[in-house]
Amino acid sequence: MAEKTEKKLNVKQMKKIHTWLRAAIQLLYFIFIPSVYTAAFAGVKYIFTQIGAGEKVALTSFVSVLIVVCVYTMIFGRFFCGFACAFGSFGDAVNAIYRAVCKKLKKKPVQIPEHVASKLAYLKYVLLIIIVLMCYNGVYSKAQGTSPWDVFSMLHAGNFRLGGYGIGLVILILLIVGMCLEERFFCRNLCPMGAVFSLVPVLPLFSLHRDRGNCIPKCSGCTRKCPSDIGLPEDGSWKVEGDCFQCQKCIDTCPKKNIHCGVKALRGNEIWFTVLRTVILLGLFIWLGV
Repeated sequence: MAEKTEKKLNVKQMKKIHTWLRAAIQLLYFIFIPSVYTAAFAGVKYIFTQIGAGEKVALTSFVSVLIVVCVYTMIFGRFFCGFACAFGSFGDAVNAIYRAVCKKLKKKPVQIPEHVASKLAYLKYVLLIIIVLMCYNGVYSKAQGTSPWDVFSMLHAGNFRLGGYGIGLVILILLIVGMCLEERFFCRNLCPMGAVFSLVPVLPLFSLHRDRGNCIPKCSGCTRKCPSDIGLPEDGSWKVEGDCFQCQKCIDTCPKKNIHCGVKALRGNEIWFTVLRTVILLGLFIWLGV
């Protein structure tokens, strides 16, 4: 009995460590390197604007950030989305605060029904196509003031002069409401950069897998805990879920500890692997001068 209790305590302690480590990394990037998302997506917009104008695509700072983040994603999965994106971290904080308030008031949080959420997830691709077409046709500049992430960046920088950004501010407020109702609402449904990342081919080495044969029958704990409501591929599979944010919440949820990355030697060393990926990404951003 004592051994079982100790084991349970260890599991709880590990879960708490994972939670606080992720929060600390998110806070680090949110405070000191908040502009990577906008820089990377500026690279996307620049490329298609240049192509539409028949101009040469140069290796600008924005394009460099886009290439580096995409290559990093190809190797390590969407770790940037789960840990380093300021807008994603903001969404996590909003959702956590909303749930904490509901718990304090002893009320059940209002949530978007899953059958609706699964359909909303396609909107990010539609939005990406619209923005790409607008850039290609040279009319994206006319939409200035409508971007919620531009408003968010201005507010983050302490710039409250939002004249001309009224539409963007309204959209941001609506997104905050969505963030309350669904974890990773923007990332899952409306993030055009997330659409780009989900289309990037990811190596299966460091993506999350599960030992399906050892799972408890009819257990779906990892899927229910997942912000994207996705099922993990089985061990040995080369399939990689494009909408996996690498938040690793499924690892702590699995009662059998069957979830790990493709390199089995790293099993049980998720903390050190998370720190390693954080340091590599931070080094790349310092190198890029972001």
